[in-house]
Amino acid sequence: MDKDTKFALLVVGVPLLGAAYCALMLGVMFAFADARQHPIITATVFVLAPSLVSGSIWLFSSFRAKNKERLGL
Repeated sequence: MDKDTKFALLVVGVPLLGAAYCALMLGVMFAFADARQHPIITATVFVLAPSLVSGSIWLFSSFRAKNKERLGL
């Protein structure tokens, strides 16, 4: 997979994943009465989940880059 294909997948994939995540959130709100009764807790979970995932990916890639730099690769 070349660089342009990866970039195109990123440009198309990220908005589609965002739309799917919004649909999931709406589905949870429609399906579960507890989610509707406690919207602040539900919103907190839906805000923290992608933040934790993206932060973990960022830290892992940074750690891996530091290890490559330390090894001289």
